[in-house]
Amino acid sequence: MFRIVLFQPEIPPNTGNVIRLCANTGAELHLVRPLGFDLDRRSLRRAGLDYHWMARVQVHADFDACELALREAGAPLRWWAIETGGTRRYDEVCYRQGDVLLFGSEQRGLPPEVIARVGAAALASIPMQVGNRSLNLSNAVALVVYEAWRQNGFEAAEPR
Repeated sequence: MFRIVLFQPEIPPNTGNVIRLCANTGAELHLVRPLGFDLDRRSLRRAGLDYHWMARVQVHADFDACELALREAGAPLRWWAIETGGTRRYDEVCYRQGDVLLFGSEQRGLPPEVIARVGAAALASIPMQVGNRSLNLSNAVALVVYEAWRQNGFEAAEPR
């Protein structure tokens, strides 16, 4: 399945929605610190993050630690950074199982140094009306994950 990386997420309900999305799609979730919320049981429940037991969630000290952990997992990695200003639309990417889908924080997006590490060729964006800034983080993640999963035939989905 796919690996979702949230770089320094700040809003607990957004992360909670992404955890639920991962539980329902089989995607892994990687959170890069600092986080804008606590991960203790009480905070998780209050923020709607209580689906964490149904999803594979890992927290990393920083982007370097996240990148290293994913590399050590063994599978070859392709990174896609979903960010305003990408040169191609998210639905024009040909996703493969195991791809890493990277999303920035709600307030700041991805810093230039992280975008540089992923590479301009791996930058994709979600189209919006002219003059709008961005979508809600959890909505953006859902769009991209379901497009990637659709392209891969909804592998491992419950038969209909």
